[in-house]
Amino acid sequence: MPAATLDTRLNPSLSAGPSQRMPLPTDDALPLLDQPAEWDRFSTAVEGSSGALASSLVVEGMTCAACALSVEAALRNVPGVDLAEVSAASGRARVVWRPDAVLPSAWMQAVRRAGYGIVPAIDHAGVTLRRAQSRKMLWRWLVAGLCMMQVMMYAYPAYVALPGDLSLELETLLRWASWVLSLPVLLFSCGPFFRDAWTDLLQRRIGMDLPVALAILITFAVSTAGTFDPQGTFGREVYFDSLTMFVFFLLTGRWLEVRLRERTAGALESVLNRLPQAVTRIGADGSTERVAVRQLLRGDRLRVRPGEAFPADGVLLQGATDVDEALLTGESAAQPRQVGDAVIAGSLNLSGSVEMRVDRLGADTRLSGIVGLMQQASVSKPRLARLADRIAPYFLLVVLLCAGGALAFWWPQDPGHAWMVAVAVLVVTCPCALSLATPTAMLASAGALARRGVLVRDLQGLETLAGVTMVVFDKTGTLTEDRMAVRSVSVRPGADLAVACAAATVLAGHSLHPLSRALAAQAQDGANLLPSTASAVQEQPGRGVLGQVAVAGAELGLVRLGSAEHCGLAPARAANVDDEPEVHLADGQGWLATFTLGQAVRADAQAAVQALQGKGLRVVMLSGDREAPAQRIAKALGMDEWQSGCTPQDKLAWLRRRQAAGERVAMVGDGINDAPVLAAADVAFAVGASAPLARSQADFVLPGGQLMAVAQSLALSRSTLRVVRQNLGWAALYNLSCVPLAVVGWLPAWLAGLGMAGSSLVVLANALRLARPIDAAQEKG
Repeated sequence: MPAATLDTRLNPSLSAGPSQRMPLPTDDALPLLDQPAEWDRFSTAVEGSSGALASSLVVEGMTCAACALSVEAALRNVPGVDLAEVSAASGRARVVWRPDAVLPSAWMQAVRRAGYGIVPAIDHAGVTLRRAQSRKMLWRWLVAGLCMMQVMMYAYPAYVALPGDLSLELETLLRWASWVLSLPVLLFSCGPFFRDAWTDLLQRRIGMDLPVALAILITFAVSTAGTFDPQGTFGREVYFDSLTMFVFFLLTGRWLEVRLRERTAGALESVLNRLPQAVTRIGADGSTERVAVRQLLRGDRLRVRPGEAFPADGVLLQGATDVDEALLTGESAAQPRQVGDAVIAGSLNLSGSVEMRVDRLGADTRLSGIVGLMQQASVSKPRLARLADRIAPYFLLVVLLCAGGALAFWWPQDPGHAWMVAVAVLVVTCPCALSLATPTAMLASAGALARRGVLVRDLQGLETLAGVTMVVFDKTGTLTEDRMAVRSVSVRPGADLAVACAAATVLAGHSLHPLSRALAAQAQDGANLLPSTASAVQEQPGRGVLGQVAVAGAELGLVRLGSAEHCGLAPARAANVDDEPEVHLADGQGWLATFTLGQAVRADAQAAVQALQGKGLRVVMLSGDREAPAQRIAKALGMDEWQSGCTPQDKLAWLRRRQAAGERVAMVGDGINDAPVLAAADVAFAVGASAPLARSQADFVLPGGQLMAVAQSLALSRSTLRVVRQNLGWAALYNLSCVPLAVVGWLPAWLAGLGMAGSSLVVLANALRLARPIDAAQEKG
């Protein structure tokens, strides 16, 4: 089935007008996802498993942690589903399943039977679904607000009238008018509370909407009894004004929660939905057509206009532009790209219209790996969040018992008042703030880090990172670049350094040897080279190059570049106390210059080490390299502790000794040889491209290789843990303060609803502070 047809069946709003509400996938559309050809759109293979797939999905209808637990339970009860992780804070789910045992339609149907909607995270389906939820919640809020104002208008005379001012007929009329206006609130605005509470009861769970639903039903029932029978037990007073008011306040809190959650997950969504829906493809005859990204093939020629994202990894064939790769590499400055340069899927074309060739698509792109990590992080639960989820059901049971106790205590004095006291207890003690305290803060931090090119693979890493006492760096590929760089140059007495550099550069440009290429690149990066030419150039493999060289119009004659033997130097000249590679230059008079090369240190390595040391951490380097180059790097970066000649087993043993001594260690490395120590560390960072195994063992991935991001992540993790503690403390203080007031009858139902909504908003607003620029957080870290 064509991709467009499948998208339309699963997400009809893609072809519907803006006024049409997006329905969830119909039963006949779900089997379309059972086609293996569609699985790669929302699923990836699980490393180390025999055929298992991990699918990313968007769940509709979740309002709290208990909802997420219900969805997880529904998924895990399906045979063939190995793992289900659901986050109410991000609205996403990750399901690991075996195609030989179950198909997607089966576990998606299980979620729908549990009372929730679910769609694959295909393209912008999740964003569209969330917008539809927000619109519907806004309508519920507006209806509740309008009815509340009318009911308050009818209740006002009863509050201000003196005994005898209102006739029985007028009072009865006002009660009936209030009852009629409360019906839309009960039947429409309260729909999510009743649906979720009923779903939890069917699943034999106590959810956070159960106390709210009970409170609403009790208030309406007591007030209805007083309206129908003014002379009965509950006829002294009605509470339609309180009912509509606390429903309005609760919905206000829910709606603001949705908006705030969208902001906390904004950076995640900006990466997950980075690719365009369609792109312009150029045919062999020069004609153009708009096609879906999924229809592209390797080798296709595409035109990408300014403001559009590149849909695949490839190479520029025509035009020049600047690209924004901030969300992919962490590089905030625009990067120039010309013909022959590589471009990355998901990066933004900023300035010029260009043409590109598609080299890698879908799961082969760099963006795909980033998306997979972020999808996993968006549903992961840190230890504190899992603890809150476990506590919440027991807390709710205590809430129900407290409400029942308050009802029994007040019943002999005034049954109507007793019911309203029970309602206030049910509403004010709902542990929404407790369940939101940790995941919202973690997601806000993950979003802030994502904007700086730091991918959080596991949210637990943020919690653990805040407590580390030592940071250990690998050297090669982590503190240093993959390329070599010129460390020093020595020239013959009386020779011109500029002439020697120019001659070496022009000869190095004719060689493919790694040292020659490093020399040429380094010299070209340095500025103001003298103009030079080389003719009759010959390369002797393994030895060097030679040719006729002219610099600034002056002929130097035959010049040689390469090994000491190639240049005719004495063995003493070839010696190097640091045991680092050298490239020699010789002319007709003999030795002219020697270029000592070493691994290039990353530009921000020294600043990162100093920043970490400034935060009171011990910074250590473990290297498999020889002692001399390892010592040079450690001293240059200001490290007092380092070791050279370490095998992967040596690094692992060293790490375990430090952990046994009480140290909490963060490891920063790259490559497959770092995988064991990354896995054993308390927290792990994988730098740069990294080997897949190294990335799979890391809590954080730095695709751009910026080491300052390690210090920034540490600062933000400390801020995150501080905000989590503040949120948990606030939630506990709120409940300890308000529950006694509700039990003694000093807290009316409408004020209880306002307190419940306000406590959740305080938690969310506090967590949102973490989404500020990391530099500000770093100053406080």
